[in-house]
Amino acid sequence: MKMALIVISAVVVGLFVVVEIGLRSLFGFGNPLIYIGDEQIGYLLAPNQRTRRFGNCIEINEYSMRGSPIKNIPAPSDLRVFLLGDSIANGGWWTDQTNTISSLMMRSLASSTNSNYQEVEVLNASANSWGPRNELAYLEKFGNFNAQAVVLLINTDDLFATPPTSLPVGRDRNYPDRKPLLALMEVWQRYILKQKPIPELQAVQNEPGDRVGINLEAIAKIQALTRQSNSQFLLVMTPLLREIGEPGPRDYEIKARQRLSDFTKTQQINYIDFLPIFNSTTNPQGLFHDHIHLNLQGNKFVSEFIERSLLEISRSAQLKLTG
Repeated sequence: MKMALIVISAVVVGLFVVVEIGLRSLFGFGNPLIYIGDEQIGYLLAPNQRTRRFGNCIEINEYSMRGSPIKNIPAPSDLRVFLLGDSIANGGWWTDQTNTISSLMMRSLASSTNSNYQEVEVLNASANSWGPRNELAYLEKFGNFNAQAVVLLINTDDLFATPPTSLPVGRDRNYPDRKPLLALMEVWQRYILKQKPIPELQAVQNEPGDRVGINLEAIAKIQALTRQSNSQFLLVMTPLLREIGEPGPRDYEIKARQRLSDFTKTQQINYIDFLPIFNSTTNPQGLFHDHIHLNLQGNKFVSEFIERSLLEISRSAQLKLTG
């Protein structure tokens, strides 16, 4: 009887070890990206992290950007583009480091401008659920790292984004502030346990006043900071999947979109609205990973448009300088 118990225990322990190793090696559980709170920005991906999730490599540099370590000041012969955004720019766990919008742009720009620049960088300062006010706070804290161009990538929901808060850090399972002891613990906490509500978030989510106007003001401040550093500014907005085709955006979204369009004209902001562009393509649904995020094809599609716009802006700026 004792021997049987020993054998059973050994089998259970062996099975546990096999499952633990499998969850870590195949899916990356046990090593999630962790977050830190910030009084102004709300939260950031903790700096200097590297992990692999579902086979996709994710690297966070010393400035909480998705990307490799950087020099604070680029060489005069380098081209540096600074991308600000949320999970669409970041790419999340479903996007390998090489397939983010910033990485795709970097390779393409390096190819198209190789005769003009020694090195091309596209920095990627982004985090899940950031809105314009988070992105403004990041820019105010760190600057744009002497980039020649700043690209702000938002989506329709960002027009209604709430103010920065650190409340989710360490309390929402999607924003852990420490590594779990075991991969099995992460699976249990993330997929089996019910998420505990965060009562204080209700007040943040119920922010009164003109939220669209507040976020447009944040975009205007980002533009102003960009101009102060003599950088070019490009605003880009991607749609939600349900906005594609008919019936299209909801009434409140149509009004907010019109306000944004009028705002960009008044502020003389270079602006790309991807809703009409997506609607004019074959099978735009094939560009999405889910209801809001883009897949690799979507990232390629968006990065190519951004790159063309940046090159046009650059040529126009050079003409103004020499005209």
